[in-house]
Amino acid sequence: MKIVVAPQAYKGNLTALEVAQAIERGIRAVAPEAEVVLVPMADGGEGTVQALVDATGGRFISTQVTDPMGKPVLAAWGLLGDGLTAVIEMSAASGLPLVPPEKRNPLVATTYGTGELILAAVAAGCRKLIIGIGGSATNDGGAGMAQALGARLLDAEGKQLPWGGAALAYLDHIDITAMEPRLRECQVVVACDVANPLCGPQGASAVYGPQKGATPEMVTQLDAALAHYADIIERDLGIDIRDLPGAGAAGGLGAGLVAFLKAELRPGIDIVCEAIGLTEKLRDADLVFTGEGRLDGQTIFGKSACGVAQRAKAFGLPVIAIAGEVAPDCKATYEHGIDVALSIAPGPISLERAMAEAKSLTSEAAERAMRLFLLSAK
Repeated sequence: MKIVVAPQAYKGNLTALEVAQAIERGIRAVAPEAEVVLVPMADGGEGTVQALVDATGGRFISTQVTDPMGKPVLAAWGLLGDGLTAVIEMSAASGLPLVPPEKRNPLVATTYGTGELILAAVAAGCRKLIIGIGGSATNDGGAGMAQALGARLLDAEGKQLPWGGAALAYLDHIDITAMEPRLRECQVVVACDVANPLCGPQGASAVYGPQKGATPEMVTQLDAALAHYADIIERDLGIDIRDLPGAGAAGGLGAGLVAFLKAELRPGIDIVCEAIGLTEKLRDADLVFTGEGRLDGQTIFGKSACGVAQRAKAFGLPVIAIAGEVAPDCKATYEHGIDVALSIAPGPISLERAMAEAKSLTSEAAERAMRLFLLSAK
């Protein structure tokens, strides 16, 4: 019997690999001879680097870069097992958690550090870049990223613009002749699970600006600056990114990656499944386990558990999901490939105990699930 174990991390508690290993222990308590294939999963958001490094036998590399407010920070990125693919989370260099709430200011916050991570990956020989762009502290349309890569964003006097979203209002022209030449050899794929355009009421500034410290006045200023930025990009680079779905992700970084690196924006779960070869691993399986920290109605919207389940159903496989919490509205997942959803809680227990004993509780839940599966098979 071949069993594929492909869970996401329990956010803030266990990594995806730790969850997978805990499920495996539960399976082997009942079926010690089973072939168990561990496939740590992620959906393109937080934990994607960890999951892909674990799944492919890759390694982490730390690089000193520039944080959103211009200070040095050590950021980790992943080199996958093929030695040619880098996986980067922009939040490691330009994320909101790097800036204390009282210092958040999207007028000046920069994605320069994300560009430095891209340069580090290219210098290491990577020619495929997978970039997750959630959780940014920035609203600069990826301008800082482009500047780190060698693009010159110039004002009417021919001076390089300062960092931050506000400065884009003064952009006069873009010069990309000095950009890192090796970038032309690179395929850039961006994990982007939102469809927000760059500008307007559903754009980067209006929807995400307030959580980054933007007042209503700042939102108006930033939105106008990004609109002007889009105009100059279309004129100088020949790319219309204003209304592109996903362009507004991460303060407009989605737009910048498309404009300067010709990146492809794709759902995160699709990128992860492709990178780890999930479909091939499922092809001759008999049973699939998946899971995440909380299984609920939102799981059907691009989360790993349903992504795994839908791919498993292409082969007619039964799918069991194990979660730290199973919410009442999780029944929606049954229409998206999950057959059974089980909580790790054996009864009413505190959150503190559930987190402290998550590994053993997950193993016990997997054992219960496996016993039921084998019973049904009889």
